[in-house]
Amino acid sequence: MAERKHLIGLLLGAEEDWPTAFEQLLRLIGPVTDDDGTVHEITSERLTIEPFNLRQPVRTELVIDRLAHWYYHPREWLKKASLLNDTYLLNSPFTFQSIEKHSAYCALMRLGLKVPDTVLVPYKNPVDNVRWAYTSARYNRPFDLKAIANELGYPLYMKPFDGGGWRGVSRVDDERALELAYDASGEMLMHLQATVDYDVFARALSIGPETMVMDFRPEQPMHNRYAVSHDFLSPSAGKQVAAISRVVNAMFCWEFNSAEMLVKGDDVYPIDYANACPDVAVTSLHYYFPWAIRALLRWSVFCLVTGRKPRVDLELHRYFEVADRDDLDEEGKLDAYLAIADEYFDTDRYWAWCERHLPHVDRVVLDWVDSPAFDALLDATVRSTYPASERETFLAHFRGLVGLWVRDERARLGAAS
Repeated sequence: MAERKHLIGLLLGAEEDWPTAFEQLLRLIGPVTDDDGTVHEITSERLTIEPFNLRQPVRTELVIDRLAHWYYHPREWLKKASLLNDTYLLNSPFTFQSIEKHSAYCALMRLGLKVPDTVLVPYKNPVDNVRWAYTSARYNRPFDLKAIANELGYPLYMKPFDGGGWRGVSRVDDERALELAYDASGEMLMHLQATVDYDVFARALSIGPETMVMDFRPEQPMHNRYAVSHDFLSPSAGKQVAAISRVVNAMFCWEFNSAEMLVKGDDVYPIDYANACPDVAVTSLHYYFPWAIRALLRWSVFCLVTGRKPRVDLELHRYFEVADRDDLDEEGKLDAYLAIADEYFDTDRYWAWCERHLPHVDRVVLDWVDSPAFDALLDATVRSTYPASERETFLAHFRGLVGLWVRDERARLGAAS
């Protein structure tokens, strides 16, 4: 009888409750036998944070991440583990880093879902960048925050574009509250979002394909926010809330995530669905805690035993398959990588199109670079970049290099000077 061993890594912050439950229940589950009769022994380990060589092998086949959304060192280790070692990640740092709350709003709007009207406003305070003053003075347009709020309607919510544990979220009931909230936002980039007159605030926790829809009361202290209520939504609304939560997760390859929605009758308004570290504390979930741990165990075991592959699909796997081939040398692999890239860019068709439709572009560029217009641009750039004592030296340097390019390009094109 064949046997396989698997290790789950737990990347944790200050949590002790659900990790202890997970560890103990995993031991109680014991080995799992698959359809082929192979016995799979699955254990877990709490991961530590330390220097790592990017080529260092990773023993953990699956990692449940609760830390990398704010601690960047382990986040980069997760990326390395995924890219070099095919480690399965709950959740993916790639998608959570790029598809924050703002991007998720845009995606769901594109699907036609009822996301409340949302406006992204500039920073209240300048960002810490030496280029801020120039950029702001030249390109930032003045705006009327009160007019934007009035158009959205009160009450509204001001919240960071990237979310994160209710950080910086303010309910805004009037213009005075608007001013106070915006002043307090500092260097956080903020959304203004309309609200709706809702009946129920629903929170759906999804782990893999399993979803629990809960009656959430955000105004209550954490221990009392999840009401134990089973039929608080109409059949239509309940179906929508569960479906939206899983659709969001499938779109962005999030497999351990919670979504929040405002529900009015049968209408569902998604307002938050990017939670890299969803609440699974026993002190808040209480009644629903066993379900959450069970779902987390089932999904983790399923992924390992069935050999499920990550689906953060930028088609990187096609390149990795080439890398794993034993029949190709380095040059052969490079050619194979290029073939994949050329397929993506449709390279042959591109060049044929340019030859047909843009045959004059080379000469246009050449003539412009060799003109007074380009030289004026070069001169202005040098003067704004270098101290006065160095400008002539650098201008001569760049003119010489550009002049060399002009000469070579004329030779290549056979163009007269």
